[in-house]
Amino acid sequence: MSRESRRSIIPTFYVMDVWKAAAERARTHGDVVVLAAGQPSTPAPAPVLRATKQAIDAELLGYTETFGILPLRAAIAEHHRRIYGYPVDADDVVVTTGSSGAFTLIFLAAFDAGDTVVVARPGYPAYRNTLSALGCRVIELDCRADTRFQPTVAMLEALPEPPRGLIIASPANPTGTMIEPDELAAIARWCDEHGTLLISDEIYHGITYGDEGTPTRRPSTTPHGTAARCSSSWETSRNSVVIGSVSKYFSMTGWRLGWMLAPADLRPALQRLASNMTVCPPAISQYAALHAFGAEAKAELDGHVSRYATNRALLLSGLAELGITDLAPADGAFYAYADIGHLTDDSRKWCAEVLEATGVALAPGIDFDTVNGHRTVRFSFAGATADIETALLRLRAYLLG
Repeated sequence: MSRESRRSIIPTFYVMDVWKAAAERARTHGDVVVLAAGQPSTPAPAPVLRATKQAIDAELLGYTETFGILPLRAAIAEHHRRIYGYPVDADDVVVTTGSSGAFTLIFLAAFDAGDTVVVARPGYPAYRNTLSALGCRVIELDCRADTRFQPTVAMLEALPEPPRGLIIASPANPTGTMIEPDELAAIARWCDEHGTLLISDEIYHGITYGDEGTPTRRPSTTPHGTAARCSSSWETSRNSVVIGSVSKYFSMTGWRLGWMLAPADLRPALQRLASNMTVCPPAISQYAALHAFGAEAKAELDGHVSRYATNRALLLSGLAELGITDLAPADGAFYAYADIGHLTDDSRKWCAEVLEATGVALAPGIDFDTVNGHRTVRFSFAGATADIETALLRLRAYLLG
């Protein structure tokens, strides 16, 4: 008899298998170039690293308040006030063990087994898989190029009944696409009117681009060549939940620190759950992250975004030369999501073959799309520009001979 629980029988996160295979390739050949990683290739900002050393010497680094130390919650609140202009204070902020911890907490606090929660397809697989493990009924909205791979109010209206929850991401993983501000506001209002909890994944905020060089374009809402501004669900509805993280823009993935802006009526449940499940987020990461929101860190982090923009232009141009032209518009984040149906109908096998033949690691689309993922691939351009150049040269030799 199996000792595994029924709730654990969910799909694996295939990109982690790619990372494992890439690590083995690096060990045996020493030539791996990883375009599968959904993380920056740079360390935490210099002021964060300095603060970490100081905290080790000066702080007890024991348990903290379950929702995080007050100075960090205040810094996060100020960050949201400065960027978006809406009122928020430290009491609105719940610091978590990564954004993954935030999602698990809010799913447990707001949804019961059997509740219906809607997600976009393609989309981040951990939404779907974690909800399934918790017994929720997941409905995937088939989001295609005509809606920039994002959900719309029209899609929600077409559902048989309003769902208990809706998860959106803008910029999104794997597509990098963003929801237009008016559409995001309309979605937030629809959720309020229908008793649906809107959970807005905003962890890629700060990483956006102008529309030049984008394979599929939309009418630009910003001057040509300038980055689009990310909209936040709390600009329209404080009944929604905003998810943030120091992982992506802030270049601190392994520090495992995230947060949510949570409505007051959900905070008691979040407190009960978090105090039992994690006690508190990592203390060292909290004290260090205090220094991620200052001017010195921002200058360094914006420099990373400039590199991502260079890599993006290089990758999109290079893929077009390879005949890979059916791409989602890469508005933000650091991904290019491509349909490679003209090359394969088994993206997992194709990525394994590419890694074996070239040393280039890519993420198969089966993680992100349960229907069409067999013919899609995600390219990450978060690494060094030289890695993008090397990967394109190797893919050219592999695909074109």
